[in-house]
Amino acid sequence: MKLSRLHRTHSMQTLAIAIASFVLYLVAYHTYGKWLGKRIFKLSRDNMSPSREIDDGKDYVPTSRSVVFGHHFTSIAGTGPIVGPALAVIWGWLPALIWVLVGSIFIGAVHDFGSLVVSMRNRGQTVGDLAGRLITPRVRLAFLFILFMALTIVLAIFGLVIAAVFKMYPESIAPCMLQIPLAIGIGLLVHKRGGNILIPSLVVLALMYLSVWFGDTGWLHDFNQSLKGWSMIQWVVVLLGYALVASVLPVWSLLQPRDYINSLQLLSALVLIVAGLVVAGLMGGAPIDPALSAERPPLEIAAPAIEADHLGKQLPLIFPFLFVTVACGAVSGFHCLVSSGTSSKQLRCETDARMIGYGSMLAEGFLAVIVILACVAGLGLGITGENGTILTGTDAFNARYASWAGLNGLGPKVGAFVDGAANFLKAIGISGDFARTLMGVFVASFAATTLDTACRLQRYVVQEIGRTADEGFPVLKPLKPLTNPYLATLFAVATAALLAAVPMAGAEWSWANAGKGGLILWPLFGATNQLLGGVAFLIILFWLRRRRLPLWFAAVPALFMLVLPAYAMLYQIFVAALGSDQSWLDQKNYLLVGVGLATIALEIWVLVEAALLWPKVQGLKETPLPPFRHQFNETEVTPRD
Repeated sequence: MKLSRLHRTHSMQTLAIAIASFVLYLVAYHTYGKWLGKRIFKLSRDNMSPSREIDDGKDYVPTSRSVVFGHHFTSIAGTGPIVGPALAVIWGWLPALIWVLVGSIFIGAVHDFGSLVVSMRNRGQTVGDLAGRLITPRVRLAFLFILFMALTIVLAIFGLVIAAVFKMYPESIAPCMLQIPLAIGIGLLVHKRGGNILIPSLVVLALMYLSVWFGDTGWLHDFNQSLKGWSMIQWVVVLLGYALVASVLPVWSLLQPRDYINSLQLLSALVLIVAGLVVAGLMGGAPIDPALSAERPPLEIAAPAIEADHLGKQLPLIFPFLFVTVACGAVSGFHCLVSSGTSSKQLRCETDARMIGYGSMLAEGFLAVIVILACVAGLGLGITGENGTILTGTDAFNARYASWAGLNGLGPKVGAFVDGAANFLKAIGISGDFARTLMGVFVASFAATTLDTACRLQRYVVQEIGRTADEGFPVLKPLKPLTNPYLATLFAVATAALLAAVPMAGAEWSWANAGKGGLILWPLFGATNQLLGGVAFLIILFWLRRRRLPLWFAAVPALFMLVLPAYAMLYQIFVAALGSDQSWLDQKNYLLVGVGLATIALEIWVLVEAALLWPKVQGLKETPLPPFRHQFNETEVTPRD
């Protein structure tokens, strides 16, 4: 049935936002991103990349840009560009959309690109080491402690996130598990025989889609339901154990092929969602009840552009909390760890850095735009209400976004995206069950790749902390054995597991309560994560100033990312926490107060050290790294694929 002219106009509004956002990202990549690469960072194919200089076959492995893109994109994305935007639309879709577009182009992509290039120009050093060389060793130590705390929370939480997704969508368990042996098989095949990874990966991608279709039938259904019954702590321990093994294996054996396959799966799923959005925008969504009527509901934005009922929905202040709620998708400090921790060690050609650093962030921004549209328009195509009735339009949106408290927890936020995106897929004839399973695998796969990478990054951080024992900090002498990669990885996983095992405040320890300990410190993560971004911008600024390069494009984002998270942290400590009219101090949550104030103190320490050094470093390059004694192949860089 044809849509009315009014409905067609409203449907085109949703479609126009998606198309305009995509075009804007393309223009930004080929203008601002190109300017940064050529005029500021002066990328050159003649420069020796760290992966070719060191090439240890484990962490430093020269890799084609398509494979590194797969690793980088899936690692930085995680569930962040899904959960954050899905929650932020409660303030209205327009503020969330503007922050995602402006933030990703002018802040997030610059942050990721700059972190990647500076690391590549310094033999693949992580941001912790870079802080010590470009600013001062004391800043390095402060930064490492911030990194360690943030990554411990990430490891504890992402194990819980994956477990929660598996419990919500048990049909996604078998397909996600199948990815591991398939990835290892691809890694071994390509490493031993060489050749292009694309063809075997496409075969594996087809197998993975088949696993989504058949992954909850017959005995696999019983398998999924059995694992659904696992306690949270069982899942967390198993997932952290997997991350431990994955993080010490050579990157070519599991990390690269799994992330590359996941990127193909996730990008193809994103293409299907966009195709569904286009069809729903032009023709309407799938009929609500085909047996009764073939009428297709119009695709309309069911949410207000700006939410006026802040008191009724008990919303926190939009500033600063929108900007720490939507991190991935706009800007996230975690990305500097991926850029400098893993991706900089794999790129075989320096000019590929624009695609990886700048391009991946824009791809994540577009994903966040689609999440926003799924939540504010896709939901309106029809969801099942609490009493079993079908809700559409504003009724559907208001049922999911009645209040801030109603969105507490992972389930409501992920559920809003999954149901909205599934409605887009249903518009192109995909069944509802398959669509929801595919979206469940989509979310769980993103989270799993982030868990893998975060564990490897935490290993680097722990090793760097151990190395400080020989660099003027005798108080850290007992930590020197942690320079061993296996001990460092074990320490990283053990601390995350111990945090996860702690029950929530007021609950006794039991198998049912354990596994959620990461949630105790999770309220700190939003501000801490953005603070990492601010400090990463400081490192980029010092690198630029030491070379007399322009600063303005990084200085404004740096100021924003240093002031905003501190304000958000202090507001929660002394005024009102997110989702509450009481501060952490009023709640007598002295753990959050203590860690929050310690984080602010570390930030002040970093800023004071930076301010004292800033006037002295213009044109004065940092001490060069000692020559690397290693026989490498001086062959010409393989052409980009």
